[in-house]
Amino acid sequence: MVRSVRLTIYLVVFAVLAVGSLTFGWQTWQEYQRLQEVSRVTSERLLVAQQRLADQQEQLRRLREDPSYVELVIRRRLGYAKPDEMIFRFEAP
Repeated sequence: MVRSVRLTIYLVVFAVLAVGSLTFGWQTWQEYQRLQEVSRVTSERLLVAQQRLADQQEQLRRLREDPSYVELVIRRRLGYAKPDEMIFRFEAP
């Protein structure tokens, strides 16, 4: 009788520990999956930022070294024209 009560207590304790361990393991797995998703999204954002930086560095290099590019940028952004040119502006519908 005492032996079966002890065995039952041990089984209940084992079952409680097993359920607790599984619950903890499941929560840990979910947290791991969430962190992997955050890492993936952050890596994608980093790649986009690196590409944007490379584009900006290239534009800066061209602005420093290429006078024809500087003229093109000034003409497009500021609407400048040479003395013998006419600028036509069209409004978008």
